[in-house]
Amino acid sequence: MTTEEDSRRLAELGYKQELARTWSGFSNFAISFSIISILAGCFTTFGQAWNNGGPIAISWGWPLISLFILIIGFCMSELVSAYPTAGGIYWWAATLGKPIHGWFTGWLNLIGLIAVTASVDYGCATFLNITLTRLTAGAWEGTLPQAFLLFVLVLAAHALINVYSHKLIALLQNVSVWWHVVGAAIVIAILIFAPDHHQTLGFVFGGTNDNSGFDTNAEGVPFWLYVLPLGFLLTQYTITGFDACAHVSEETQGAARSAARGLWQSIFYSAIGGWILLLSFLFAATNVDEINKQSGFVGAIFETALSSGWATAIFAISTIGQFFCGMSCVTSMSRMTYAFSRDGAVPGWRAWSKVDRNRTPVNAIIAGCVVAALITLPALYAPPGLTTPVAFYAVVSIAVIGLYLAFLIPIWLRLRMGDAFKPGPWTLGRKYKALCWIACVEIVVVSIYFIMPFTPAGVPGNKDFAWTSVNYAPIAVGVVLIGIALWWGLSAKHWFKGPRRTIDDVPVA
Repeated sequence: MTTEEDSRRLAELGYKQELARTWSGFSNFAISFSIISILAGCFTTFGQAWNNGGPIAISWGWPLISLFILIIGFCMSELVSAYPTAGGIYWWAATLGKPIHGWFTGWLNLIGLIAVTASVDYGCATFLNITLTRLTAGAWEGTLPQAFLLFVLVLAAHALINVYSHKLIALLQNVSVWWHVVGAAIVIAILIFAPDHHQTLGFVFGGTNDNSGFDTNAEGVPFWLYVLPLGFLLTQYTITGFDACAHVSEETQGAARSAARGLWQSIFYSAIGGWILLLSFLFAATNVDEINKQSGFVGAIFETALSSGWATAIFAISTIGQFFCGMSCVTSMSRMTYAFSRDGAVPGWRAWSKVDRNRTPVNAIIAGCVVAALITLPALYAPPGLTTPVAFYAVVSIAVIGLYLAFLIPIWLRLRMGDAFKPGPWTLGRKYKALCWIACVEIVVVSIYFIMPFTPAGVPGNKDFAWTSVNYAPIAVGVVLIGIALWWGLSAKHWFKGPRRTIDDVPVA
């Protein structure tokens, strides 16, 4: 498909070609592959799986949950092929349903993208904090306030890159792919050849662990039905953000095919690479006591299994990969902000929907990064004994819940629409019914789990209750849902009519 054909299809969907269509199909794949980032999620949320389930939450949980996520990706690929717009998820919902569906989907998607930007950049800052401490032999202390300072600096750097280096973004996405492939391969090789000994197959594929504090002793119904599923947050969080393929579809050549292909392939290849990487972690996890002492922090594996130099190298590789990931998150988040504002849904929409002379949504970039910093402020505090603030996992949960609930609405609407749906060149055919049902059920189940307390100290009424241990995801998501529901009922339903056409002389296909 030529650029002219892409622009014509966009016009049929109601929009002028305002963003520069310079991205190749590989670049489109690259942004989602970079946001998924096995060098980010596999490192930063490893402790969530280690503490809640142990090795089996990773060795078996990762491929199982990846399969469900791939099914979700297939359903979304069909939708982006039919509707390749920067609005992506919310545009699909408004078109397949009513303006109210687009309203809720858009806000959930925007909240999820801001939260995933915050969590990735905070994870990057955490690993940069550790790397600096190791390189300076402790002169850089690596405290929580220092981690937060680095987080703000990383966010600012990503905003500046997106504002001033717009021509380099697609190139940097391509570089990011190779950094993730080569970097992960180097980490795996180090963990295979550098340690003196490794764990057994029995430990990796049969070992259990429960550091949640819920006293299940890694056995019984509570462990299998509550604690272990909490460990699946590792997979569900790592393999997310793949809707970026849709958000940059107005900048992608041949978007109806290449964006659909890029979306599911980014999930598939990340799932394979991430599983191999995580298995290398588990085989190197020989000092279980020290890893437990550090609350499942993945760095404890490197520090106990490797020499100081090799461990520092792994921290550095992951930090750079996470930096690339965060840069891609800001790109995706800003495009969603721009598109949703273009349709008048965001307060101050005129400012956020503007593009500068370089055709870059500068105001949307800055606003999203500022909000990402604000929602991460609780990460300045951590409960005693924990190396990672509970607030970090809360932001992770907000990202997962927001994004996947946003995915749920258009998938459900497509299922409800049935044969009346007009597919694009990439389609599921008759398989859509089974796949859409599986996707919807999985999203509902994980959304319920990830609003639950991660530790007993986060349960109101518990004798050890502490606000720093609270998973505030249900509070944040609940307040937002109530807020946007009230806003809809009292005001928005009178003026928000869904996507606004900026081209009136081209009929909708």
